[in-house]
Amino acid sequence: MRYNLNKLNYFINYVTELLPKYLESVHVNRNAIFLTVSKENIAMVSVVLRHHLGFRFDSLLDIWAIDRPAMEERFKVGYNFLSVFYNFRVIVYTTIAKDHFLDSMTFLFQSANWLEREVWDMFGIFFINHPDLRRILTDYGFTGFPLRKDFPLSGYTQVRYDEESKKVLMEPLELSQEFRYFNFSSPWEDLS
Repeated sequence: MRYNLNKLNYFINYVTELLPKYLESVHVNRNAIFLTVSKENIAMVSVVLRHHLGFRFDSLLDIWAIDRPAMEERFKVGYNFLSVFYNFRVIVYTTIAKDHFLDSMTFLFQSANWLEREVWDMFGIFFINHPDLRRILTDYGFTGFPLRKDFPLSGYTQVRYDEESKKVLMEPLELSQEFRYFNFSSPWEDLS
């Protein structure tokens, strides 16, 4: 989506004047506006973006997370807001460490309920004051968080049906890899 340059500059100037102590940075990348906010101020900035008549970001479209295990603040969490009235989008993101939490946005947006549950289930990022923070994409007894970079690709357990006992069993997963010889020669190479 391409924004009018005047509209873009007006929004950036307005938001930096209105929230100078809450914003860490504001930048534009390919016509998308990114607001960087500390984890302590994410709820306050979201309240202002939703209720201020100059913004009216009344829709929370998505919450996403990125795992960066080498960084001290391991997770980058982004909120994609839409102002239907102004036909304008903004992405607000913050960074948090592994064992820290974020404030829930369920008091502002009903869509935050499932979005936060998904981020919790996949990354293990805890949202404080969430009314029903439980797994939705994995089994309730599932161990770990699948989208973290340190999660093994095959998981920790396997589920199988045992014909003798007539029930589903969950067992620790054991993978053994055979030593193989690979023939790296190419049929297109010169054979002379």
